[in-house]
Amino acid sequence: MFGLVNAVLCAALLSLAGCNGTGPAPVPGPNPDAAEYSVTIQAPPPAAGIATGLQDHSGQAVTAACASCHSTKLPDTSTRRGEDLDQFHHGLQMAHGDRSCLSCHNADDYNSLRLADGTSVAFAESMQLCAQCHGPQFRDYKHGSHGGMTGYWDLTRGARTRNHCMSCHDPHAPAFPTLRPLPPPPDAVRHEENSHE
Repeated sequence: MFGLVNAVLCAALLSLAGCNGTGPAPVPGPNPDAAEYSVTIQAPPPAAGIATGLQDHSGQAVTAACASCHSTKLPDTSTRRGEDLDQFHHGLQMAHGDRSCLSCHNADDYNSLRLADGTSVAFAESMQLCAQCHGPQFRDYKHGSHGGMTGYWDLTRGARTRNHCMSCHDPHAPAFPTLRPLPPPPDAVRHEENSHE
C-alpha cells in the first residue's frame, strides 16, 4: 500500500513538473562553444624594503632590499614582535597567531618567503603561503565566496579580477576588527509618503 502511494505521488509530481511532454521548454544552459574570458588575480603589493630617507634623481624614495641588512645578522627564530627588534621594523604590529617572523620569512633569502616545508616562495606568490595555514578560507576563495572580485561570474560574458589575500588582509595582522551590525537606514520613500498626508 505504501509503495502504491509513493508511485502515485511521483507520477503526480512528474506531470506537474512538465515531464509528460507538454511542459515548458528547457532552460538553455551555458554555451559550451563560447570562449571563456580570463580570471586575473591582483598582484600583491611589492616587498617594500626599508626606506632610506633618500630620493633618486626623479624624486622617488630609495629603499634598501631586505637582504641588505638581514644578511649581516644571524636569524633569530624567537622574534615575534616588532618591538623586539632594535634597528628596523619599529611599529610593526604582529598579530598572526604564535608565529615568529621566520615562520613565513625565509632566513636563507630575506628577499623571499618560505613555506612550512622549507620551500622558498617569491613575494609575488605569497598566496601559496597563506593557503597552507588558511585552508578553509582558500577553499572558499577558489569557489568565489571569500575575497572580493570585479567583473563577471559567467566567464563567457566577460573577464573577472580577483583580490589577492593582501588586498584585504595585512599579512602581519590579518584579522578584521569585530564589527557590530547597525539597524537598517530609515525607509526614505515611506517617510516621504507619510509626510505628504
